[in-house]
Amino acid sequence: MDQLALLFVLLVGAVLSVPVGDRLGLPSPVLMTLLGIVLALLDFVPNVGIPPDLILPLLLPPLLYAAVRRTSWRQFAANVRPILLLAVALVFVTTLCVALVADAIVPGLGVAAAVALGALVAPPDPVAATAVAGQLGLPRRLVSILEGEGLFNDVTAIVLYHVAIAAAVSGTFSPWRAGLDLVLSAVVALAVGLALGWCANKLMDLLGDATLQIGLTLLVPFASYVAAEELHGSGVLAVLVTALYLTDYATDADDVATRLAGHTFWDIVDTLVTGVAFGLIGLELHNAIRTASGRWGELLLWSAAIVGVVVLVRLLWLLPATWLTQRLHARRDHDEEIPTTWRETVVMWWAGMRGVASVALALAIPLTTEDGAPFPDRDEIVFIAFGVIMATLLVQGLTLPWLVKRLGVRADSEREQEFERSLALRAARAARRRLKEIEDVEDLPDEMSERMLHRAYEIGVRIDPQLGEEERREGHEQRAQRVRRLRRIEREMLSAARHEVLAARGEPGADPGVVDRVLRQLDVRSLR
Repeated sequence: MDQLALLFVLLVGAVLSVPVGDRLGLPSPVLMTLLGIVLALLDFVPNVGIPPDLILPLLLPPLLYAAVRRTSWRQFAANVRPILLLAVALVFVTTLCVALVADAIVPGLGVAAAVALGALVAPPDPVAATAVAGQLGLPRRLVSILEGEGLFNDVTAIVLYHVAIAAAVSGTFSPWRAGLDLVLSAVVALAVGLALGWCANKLMDLLGDATLQIGLTLLVPFASYVAAEELHGSGVLAVLVTALYLTDYATDADDVATRLAGHTFWDIVDTLVTGVAFGLIGLELHNAIRTASGRWGELLLWSAAIVGVVVLVRLLWLLPATWLTQRLHARRDHDEEIPTTWRETVVMWWAGMRGVASVALALAIPLTTEDGAPFPDRDEIVFIAFGVIMATLLVQGLTLPWLVKRLGVRADSEREQEFERSLALRAARAARRRLKEIEDVEDLPDEMSERMLHRAYEIGVRIDPQLGEEERREGHEQRAQRVRRLRRIEREMLSAARHEVLAARGEPGADPGVVDRVLRQLDVRSLR
């Protein structure tokens, strides 16, 4: 098997892991990691040939962009306190604790190398957290915090990692220089992210075509990451800022085709890249086995100690941090979405799985220092990092569904339904207000006005059939039944139309481009 065949296997696995995971009740990233481990144990499967310094630039930008599309500036601002406590403060604390333990138990490691190890295992993976939280039906407040933590903790961890690596390679360290690098990295990333977001927004307006606009969104995350890194900023933070800007400011309410196609496109990208990323994690078992040859007991003991530190520090940090946030929340009139029970705090603790960023950072450790000496205990650091990733991703990932079910933590479906109903009501009222404005300007026939009023009502009912109760309209059930019947008939009519157009595609002399254009118009109509 060559590298291309291996990539194809991972892509097929990424597609199949989603329905299999749904059926088994397991997160698809965990299944892809298991697939990678199985492939790594087969003799005919080659080692991964991706240069370590390309793993982060190739995998993180599209994954981060896809994840940010599900959030917003407003949601981040509403949860800024708990996110900062997890994404910044907890990363620092975890890095410090891991560095102290690693320096004490691993002979010859050194403080700088120990800090590098702490930084690369400190951040929970944003992709794993998002995928797991989305599949388990957790409360929206927990999903929001886990997503926010996963998106922003890589920023802190990667900066700490680079500072530690520079100190280990050069043999010198300046706290003031490290703090200045951290601040400058964030400032550069914010500037690059906002600038590219603004430019991309203007370019989308100029392009006008949905295909070109979606193609641009695929390029923008990579451009933002590379530009920030070239200017010595945080590529991860730049991608997050660009994505948040485009999510909030590049949305045209009337651009239906781009929005529908864009959602589908990024769902596909997210599924495939996530699968490949976690498959690569499992394939790293090759390197772990080579490193541990003849030293399994010693390396496994070190790995277990670091896993214990990572897991225990997260729990000991979450308990007081959650209590403090709740106290501040009670004193002030904020709408932060915070864990409200000890059960939710336990779920947040157990959801701290490591993943793609940790693997990439471990493999990117240089082989030698500036004076040509081998980097201190590089193989040991890589093995310990792999052990932490496997323990958290597989043990926690496989048991998290059971834990959530056991603790009875679930989404507040009534609250979500109430919010959906309120949005349906607002949509229907907005449509009626616009109809009234048109009637004031144009002389519409009574029959047309009545028909359009019915259409305005139908907009809300399509979103929520129970909207009639909110409107207190007489006979709303009969209206809802009539609307559902009309929608069923319309679906059947559109289905017949699509079949006829598709049949024309195979007729002699038919232009496939024209057929596809007509079919696309019917598809858009079917989704209205």
